[in-house]
Amino acid sequence: MPHTDFLSPIPATMRAIALLEPNEQIDLSELELPVPEIVDNELLIKVEYVGLNPVDAYFAKQGFCKWQYPHTLGLDAVGVVVKARKGIFPEVGSRVMWHGNIGEQGVLSEYAKVPNYAVSLIPDEVTFSDAAVLPCAGMSALIALDKLQLTEGDSILIEAGAGAVGQFAIQFAKQRGATVFTTASKRNHKLVKKLGADAVFDYTDKKLSEKIKKELGPQGFDAVLDSIGGETTVRNVELMRFCGRIACLNPLPKFEQELMFRRAPNIGIVSLGGAWLANSLCAQQRMSFMGNLLLENMAQGTLMIPAITAVKFDAKSISNALNMQVNGGFTGKQIVQINHT
Repeated sequence: MPHTDFLSPIPATMRAIALLEPNEQIDLSELELPVPEIVDNELLIKVEYVGLNPVDAYFAKQGFCKWQYPHTLGLDAVGVVVKARKGIFPEVGSRVMWHGNIGEQGVLSEYAKVPNYAVSLIPDEVTFSDAAVLPCAGMSALIALDKLQLTEGDSILIEAGAGAVGQFAIQFAKQRGATVFTTASKRNHKLVKKLGADAVFDYTDKKLSEKIKKELGPQGFDAVLDSIGGETTVRNVELMRFCGRIACLNPLPKFEQELMFRRAPNIGIVSLGGAWLANSLCAQQRMSFMGNLLLENMAQGTLMIPAITAVKFDAKSISNALNMQVNGGFTGKQIVQINHT
């Protein structure tokens, strides 16, 4: 049901947090930019909250080939539709959530535009701030589990179980009837067990592989969700059964040929941004469907979300928050409140 109480005249300009050029310090600037113009099936959204992700920090440091500068950061947003062409759904006043196009301007701004088929409607039972936690991490977890073809009785290793992707993946893997092994720092073992993990290992343990093998037995994992990359990916392939399945969220390392022959892994790559970069309408619509699934689980109380840390809507606070994302040791989700309505 549309929420018309959020609607007010649309200004000509808006505040936005932008990157003037990529830099290691993630030094951001606050700019006054024109409110986006919409065409065809695009929606103009008054942004309420933005969820920050490690990918935002990574590209703030490295840059991205499709970006023009200054570039507004941010990919995960929730807000209210304030302008849409006649007959376009969802209508003006609707509360929506989406994961934005990595190749275009981001969502750390008072207004943003997005194609109507890429958004998910937020149920009345779900708050804006809770919904802002979901898109990137929740959709990445769902895509990974689909690529892994996870079914009842499978054993799965979920790396970084206390991370946002890991927390969602543990819960959905249990929903699908899998036996879940995960890694986390000792301080987060209680959390991941509460989410449903059957066995938890300290990722800093020098005898990690031996302890996993002892717990798992000789057969190896049916599936691995690898959100770490590098040598961790090599180790995880070693822990898999012959022809096991691994879904990777980071670039692949160089594999030894002998390991590839011995394990013959089925390797899947998880890329939310690819839905936009490949210009795949089907994949963009699928993000909407996944968003609906996440929101429905939240509304029904069957999905726990990571703990929320509030971040102010200013350049310095967001820069500090993104640096925290890449420095490690951070558990939960950082959420920026854009508009106070």
